[in-house]
Amino acid sequence: MKIYNNLQDFKSEKNSILTLGTFDGVHLGHKVILGKLVKQANERNLESLVLTFFPHPRMVLQKDNDIKLLNTIPEKSELLNKIGIQNLIIHPFDNEFSRLTAEDFVKNILVDKLHIKKIIIGYDHRFGRNRTATIDDLIDFGKVYNFEVEQISAEELNEVTISSTKIRNALDNGAIELANQYLGYNYFLSGKVVGGKKIGRTIGFPTANIEIPEDYKLIPKNGVYIVSSIYKGQKIYGMMNIGYNPTFPDKNYSLEVNFLDFDQDLYNQTLTISFIKHIREELKFDSVEELKKQIKLDKDFSLAYLKLINE
Repeated sequence: MKIYNNLQDFKSEKNSILTLGTFDGVHLGHKVILGKLVKQANERNLESLVLTFFPHPRMVLQKDNDIKLLNTIPEKSELLNKIGIQNLIIHPFDNEFSRLTAEDFVKNILVDKLHIKKIIIGYDHRFGRNRTATIDDLIDFGKVYNFEVEQISAEELNEVTISSTKIRNALDNGAIELANQYLGYNYFLSGKVVGGKKIGRTIGFPTANIEIPEDYKLIPKNGVYIVSSIYKGQKIYGMMNIGYNPTFPDKNYSLEVNFLDFDQDLYNQTLTISFIKHIREELKFDSVEELKKQIKLDKDFSLAYLKLINE
């Protein structure tokens, strides 16, 4: 897949079939549209093209800096590549871009720059300055500028009844399995293993502290989770604690993974952590011994659960 960081960089001699949107999560609902895009591009010898934007429009237009996203740009790119998208344009979204009229956007960008012959879009898509243009306006533009419009109906999208907002809410509530069901894959995050206070090692459960560079990445609710990762081609499982570890009052917010039956130095390694199941809330224990007993129970539960799902 070719990735372009703005519209100006895109160059192709072929006509394209396009869809556009934020596609946060690249979830099962998105895949209804993306699957059609790839299939028709292959059938009609067109370039499949996804146009997305960063920052998220809400961050710019509503100054909603608190919105957390399901995917970082590298994660989204990886997911789209797996689907078979040929071209991804991640165009910077700013106030100037938001003021483009619907017709300027269609003629100057979609037609003149991207050479679209067809666009596949959800029935409720709105675009142009103040998002005033509708799917009906797009169909009218298609007649003028000679491109087709295929709208994904409410019925077709409602069959999966999935939205990025629903997934964010599930993750905020610790409902990992529901989020994974909506996504069609296990929710994941990527970060570098950094040094910590090594408290886990002193109580017999050494942890890898994960640092996430993107502050807009959504971290699931505080608590303990069963997780997995791939290290040197091997799938390894672990328990991740998200939060402040309140048994030790001077601890800062952290994401720590205790890998099960695995003991290698992971410092400075970049790991992708996939979430499998929420085990329990983060708890404060009266003593380190009580904490150790609970972690042992968590480990026994995790091993039994993993054995069950891997049989």
